[in-house]
Parts: sequence; C-alpha cells; structure tokens
Amino acid sequence: MLAGAAGITAATVLAACGDDSDDNGGSGSTGDKSTGGAAAGVLATKADIPVGGGKIFKDGGGVVVTQPEAGQFKAFSSICTHQSCVVTDVAAGAINCRCHGSVFSAADGSVKNGPATKALAEKALKIDGDNISLA
Repeated sequence: MLAGAAGITAATVLAACGDDSDDNGGSGSTGDKSTGGAAAGVLATKADIPVGGGKIFKDGGGVVVTQPEAGQFKAFSSICTHQSCVVTDVAAGAINCRCHGSVFSAADGSVKNGPATKALAEKALKIDGDNISLA
C-alpha cells in the first residue's frame, strides 16, 4: 500500500515539474510547437519572435528564442537549471519557469530570480534572411 502511495506522489511531483500545457500566460510568449510562417528545418521567422518576448520550441531542440531588442535574436536551452523543468513563457525581457519561480534574462540567460543559480545555456543561431534556425 505504501508503494502505491509513493507512486502517486512521484507522479504528482513529475506532473507539476513537467507542465506541458500550452497556456503560458504573459504577453509575447508561446509554448506551441508551430513555426508560424517558417520553412521546414527553420524554427521561426523574425516576425514570429516579439520584441521583448520570445517563443519556446519544445520540439525544435529544446530551445527558447528571444528578441531582447529589435533585430537582436538570442537562443537558450529551454530547460530550467534549477530542477530541469521546461520554461513556461517569455515576457517583458524575462524567461520564466513556473515550476519554482526562477526567472532568467531574455538578453543573456542569466538568473534574475532564483531558486536557480546557473544561467540558461546559450545556443548558437543561424539567421538567413527572415528565417531563424539553430546553427
């Protein structure tokens, strides 16, 4: 009986940590897997990434692409460095993880608010015209 209760508790904790919902809240954010107007092999077009916001690509290599300033695009791992949850949204220059409240800079991936203590790993981007892909 205790083993069954432990299994339920573990499942509950994992479900909370790996929230896969598309309800990301906040402006300029999305958790969907679409690429908007992007071609095959391309994560997004420049128009898909709002200034001051970003877009999370769960199936595109586990990255979050941001545009901290007009024309400046950055990419980071979408896995929170605290307990490996997927970040949930990007808004107002911040990449947010709802699991435990960590907040990262959309400009450089650094920690703005813990409990995370390590920055998100930066990923190299390739910009080809209006298309954005991983390098």
